[in-house]
Amino acid sequence: MRQTVETRRHWGHTTLGRRLAPDEAESEDLLVTACNTQARPIPSLATQAHDRHEVPHVSTFPTRSLSLRERAGYPPYAQCLRRSPREFRRREHRRCRDDFGRPGVLDNCGEKVTVDTPPQRLVTLNQGATEVALALGLADRMAGTAYLDDAVASQYQQAYDSIPVLAKEYPSKEQFLAATPDFAYAAYSSAFTDKAVGTRAELKTEGINTYISPFGCPKGTPKADATFDSGWAEITDVATIFGVPDKAQQVISEQRTQLEEVKAKKAGEGLKIFWYDSNTQTPFVGTGGGGPQLIVDAVGATNIFGDVKDSGWADGSWEKVVAAEPDVIVFAEASWSTAKEKQDYLAADATLSQLAAVRDKRYVVVPFSETTPGARLVDGAAHVSEQLAQLPAR
Repeated sequence: MRQTVETRRHWGHTTLGRRLAPDEAESEDLLVTACNTQARPIPSLATQAHDRHEVPHVSTFPTRSLSLRERAGYPPYAQCLRRSPREFRRREHRRCRDDFGRPGVLDNCGEKVTVDTPPQRLVTLNQGATEVALALGLADRMAGTAYLDDAVASQYQQAYDSIPVLAKEYPSKEQFLAATPDFAYAAYSSAFTDKAVGTRAELKTEGINTYISPFGCPKGTPKADATFDSGWAEITDVATIFGVPDKAQQVISEQRTQLEEVKAKKAGEGLKIFWYDSNTQTPFVGTGGGGPQLIVDAVGATNIFGDVKDSGWADGSWEKVVAAEPDVIVFAEASWSTAKEKQDYLAADATLSQLAAVRDKRYVVVPFSETTPGARLVDGAAHVSEQLAQLPAR
């Protein structure tokens, strides 16, 4: 008897999976039928780890061909199928199978990343990428790093100090190649341009594979939704590339527990928050489509710019800030715009200084590196929650 459809979450990606009867296991036609419906969550390669909301252990190296049953549950392959036309043809399935139907192949910002052996000389570009790598224990495989937004988290400082810093911001292509990397990982697509280390295509000809945070994909390519799950999917991708899936399980499990504790405290319940990132003439603000909104939601507060569905940050207006009368102002602490500079500006302005949140200094400060999806976003939620709880009652 054929078994029925079973669904389950997998790595933040979803598609349809159907258990196959023994006589169907190698039927590609059946896979076409099974995938020719609306996407749903799937059972996957591994195990009961799904039920514990953990990342499954996926053996990445050495690469091998997967059975049809495994391919249906392998995330990069499932992603490829989801982007194909609804009416699948055999050719589409063969393309996805050939491109993504084995471990060591990932779909990243619309490009295929193929890794046959774990890289040994990683260069990270941007703090978010650097701290994901450090969280996964990859310091001994890092040939260089560049471009911090603010101070490295204390738990990573010792490991960070052991890694060569190639440049304060993006290194030149010559500086980058001098580190003899075999892999480059960046938080933003701006790293892979002629103005920085070179394009992804150029680096590929040098034998250097690349990966961009799915939140920082270039314009015109699919970006990840701004969710904690998407951030954990990025950590899983990097762990898969470097062959350390168990470490990803540990990091994500700890962060899930920490996030649930933050949500349970509801430190921001009933509060309107103005998330002030940078700029003075026109404030650059945290909006409803990125890390700041995830933190505001986690603490149970309301973002006064939450109706702006942008990439996470956008130009706001002082008129809207004044009209909203925020209860609390959250300041991003960054090397290019410190919290004190922004606080001084508000205090010196004749109108803004009259806001109750400014008069009473109902302020929260969070490092910019804790406001972007990655290894420290949950830390950002925890730190905002702690500071909100310490504010005097209104």
